[in-house]
Amino acid sequence: MLALFTATAFAGNSSLNIKSAELLALDDFYVLNADVEMKFSEKIEEAISKGFELNFLIEFQLAKPRKYWFDDEIVTVTHNVALTYHALSRQFLVIRGDQQKAFVRLDEAMDDLSYITGLKVFHSAEIEKGESYKAALLMRLDTKKLPKVLQGDAIGSDDWKMSSQRFEWVPSLGKPESTK
Repeated sequence: MLALFTATAFAGNSSLNIKSAELLALDDFYVLNADVEMKFSEKIEEAISKGFELNFLIEFQLAKPRKYWFDDEIVTVTHNVALTYHALSRQFLVIRGDQQKAFVRLDEAMDDLSYITGLKVFHSAEIEKGESYKAALLMRLDTKKLPKVLQGDAIGSDDWKMSSQRFEWVPSLGKPESTK
């Protein structure tokens, strides 16, 4: 009985979980591809349906490991992705920089939001050939960009705590391939 109660107590919570991530060489850049599993609580879904914009931060870091000191940070990049509902057109919008995609259903918008593809994270000149590196990725809801009305709810509620684990891996960084 206690196990059932515990499972239902957490059923309404939001979550972000990075399942996989990779770096690919493309021209003079390295791009990030990642797969994120996300779940929204009823409160977040309600806020979206009322037209509130949710901003997510995608934080990427590349570092060179050091044996006797802190890792040498090579690149730290933060990208913003927004999700909102446009009541007049009855569409969910996923906004990445100057690109915008429209979806009829929330689950379609969430699917698009959960796939990070072709995100430029660093220039190939920033790394040294033959060196080993450590990459890390984190995705989280930026509660500071929520409207003031929702920020009060976000402070004390697990419904608004959306942050993935710090996903770390050792990328194999070969020479970038040209697409020309």
